[in-house]
Amino acid sequence: MRMRNKYRKPTTLRCNAGSRCSMSAVVWSLVGCLLILHLYSIVHHKDGVGEEFQMRMSHHPQFHELQKVEEVNIQIPPPRGKRSPRAGKRRPRRTTTLIDEFLDENSQLRHIFFPDKKTSIGPLKDQGNDSYYYQPGRIWLDTEGNPIQAHGGGILYDEKTRTHYWYGEYKDGPTYHAHKKGAARVDIIGVGCYSSMDLWAWKDEGIVLAAEENDETHDLHKSNVLERPKVIYNEKTRKYVMWMHIDDTNYTKASVGTAISDYPTGPFEYLHSQRPHGFDSRDMTIFKDDDGVAYLIYSSEDNSELHIGPLTEDYLNVTSNARRILVGQHREAPALFKYQGTYYMITSGCTGWAPNEALAHAAESIMGPWETMGNPCIGGNKMFRLANFFAQSTFVLPLPGFPGSFIFMADRWNPADLRDSRYVWLPLIVGGPADQPLEYNFGFPVWSRVSIYWHRKWRLPQGWSGLK
Repeated sequence: MRMRNKYRKPTTLRCNAGSRCSMSAVVWSLVGCLLILHLYSIVHHKDGVGEEFQMRMSHHPQFHELQKVEEVNIQIPPPRGKRSPRAGKRRPRRTTTLIDEFLDENSQLRHIFFPDKKTSIGPLKDQGNDSYYYQPGRIWLDTEGNPIQAHGGGILYDEKTRTHYWYGEYKDGPTYHAHKKGAARVDIIGVGCYSSMDLWAWKDEGIVLAAEENDETHDLHKSNVLERPKVIYNEKTRKYVMWMHIDDTNYTKASVGTAISDYPTGPFEYLHSQRPHGFDSRDMTIFKDDDGVAYLIYSSEDNSELHIGPLTEDYLNVTSNARRILVGQHREAPALFKYQGTYYMITSGCTGWAPNEALAHAAESIMGPWETMGNPCIGGNKMFRLANFFAQSTFVLPLPGFPGSFIFMADRWNPADLRDSRYVWLPLIVGGPADQPLEYNFGFPVWSRVSIYWHRKWRLPQGWSGLK
């Protein structure tokens, strides 16, 4: 579908009767035609590649299963007893929604969002036919039988050890409020690390970056905030580099912190914090491109926009080059990935611990412009889709050997008890026409739709190998 480009001035060719058009007008007309043909060839080529991949997937029964729309029918029960204070703050006069029930720790539907430990999954339990199945929202146990603590995290595949390492916030402590209007929080314990060969059975490698117990001026003092740690490897320096959101109790420091290690399992040495490019930074992530250049992406200007810019060659600092993207859209929790030369990103809205609608974005250049493609969620029910399956994006992991297929990683936060926050891993597939036309260019996109499919349980395709 074509749409008028509001940034493009109309061009008219004026010819007097009995005269010929100017040579420059003819030349520019030819240039315009060639440009349109070039854009068409790009779209046609990408569509052809996408169709070829879709044909391959259609003959793979497990991919067919992953793309089935799985619906969820939940009846909201009538009010019973006193609602929790957190749920009562959300416009008590209007009709109760599933989000209200989600936020109400006294809700009769609590077991749907946070199943009890009897339903937990893990390698030490006799799962029967459910082994190696992801079951979003259930307690996920490590190889020692303990709940995995890797919230707001990301995964590094290490070429040396041919192992996946999952880093995240270790929140195994009591939840409290620093003051009456403060957000729910857990004291910094550190960054947890887990290793796996198959992405399902995870071994606890311990705390790889620990909190500072005594020095109250230290960024990692337990009273402060450490969120969304991500680790990438620098081939030139042979260092593992960790970036994270660093803040104080009141979220006024709004900085990023950096740490390094010689090994993926640490220990990591904390270096420093900064406000990147001189701006406040909260939810953030790191993306390493195919050419080895790494980028920092972070919410800024009171979460009203995102900033993106390359890191220095050693990955320890930002360069002076940065762009503002998604200005005025109030997005956070960015999770970037790349497919067939196109950059994609999943973000969430800014509603604290409460779930909200996810959006997918795409760009031909990582520095932008970025286009918003719409809600990527498929299945569940309307409220599931509008609440991003009651979770918040943190990372998108590509599956080697299956082009266009990824694992969407998200956190289902439990603000009443943050250590009991759950993991929502779902299949993400790139394919099919995009939902929305371009805003800044011509009226047809040159990329495919991003789809995240809801499943009560699912597993990776047979034949998948954790080795790249």
